[in-house]
Amino acid sequence: MTQMNHNPRWLEAALSLREARASGRTIAPVSVSHDIGGLEAAYAVAEINTRARLAEGRRIVGKKVGLTSTAIQLQLGVDQPDFGILFDDMEFLSGQDVPMERLMQPKIEAEVAFVMARDLESDRPSWAEFLACIEYALPALEIVDSAITDWKISLVDTVADNASCGLYVLGDQPVSISQISMGELGMQMSRNADVVSLGTGAACLGHPLRAAYWLARTMAAHGQRLSAGEVILSGALGPMVPISRGDLVHARIGALGSVSCRMI
Repeated sequence: MTQMNHNPRWLEAALSLREARASGRTIAPVSVSHDIGGLEAAYAVAEINTRARLAEGRRIVGKKVGLTSTAIQLQLGVDQPDFGILFDDMEFLSGQDVPMERLMQPKIEAEVAFVMARDLESDRPSWAEFLACIEYALPALEIVDSAITDWKISLVDTVADNASCGLYVLGDQPVSISQISMGELGMQMSRNADVVSLGTGAACLGHPLRAAYWLARTMAAHGQRLSAGEVILSGALGPMVPISRGDLVHARIGALGSVSCRMI
């Protein structure tokens, strides 16, 4: 742990977030309750909890880009993307049941997921170096979940809370990134047969691969790398919607196909 992460306020904020998720009881924004100011401090809080989860035996299996869609930014009152860590116990496959007891106040969004073919080792990766490391794409659902009461979050709060990561669902059939035009992908997501979200690949920072590239460069700037086999959730293609026990969610993302889950 870096010396910065020994800051008592950051340690206390990280503990409050861990305890909130363990108990299922939401808390006030840590930006206010623990005076966490600025993105550097917020990412430091998130890193403390990443290390705590690794110490518990979890594995990092990917990264996510958050807040890539203008619609999502407007919903939450923020103005730039962020990133978070995906752990092995967050993953579900299309068609599986997802337990609501794992979540606090979940919302769901449809995304393009990418899988890394090889390590991206450069600390300032070029576009070509980045593309050469991507193996394929999959349709995905991300179930975002905030530990902050009523989603009353600032950018600092969602970053500190691991970019509001909850769980995610991956589709079955991988597709080569050279085979489709991802900026032109259309997305339709339904909840219990009612269409609740529409979007396109262009809604995700202009192009899902651009969002993933933003992630690669941002992670590298923070001294972290994208590794072979890791999943990248590239961000929402349209508005996120709340979900409840019993909901069946189905999304079709153009040529990538479909992905679904049921909340139980």
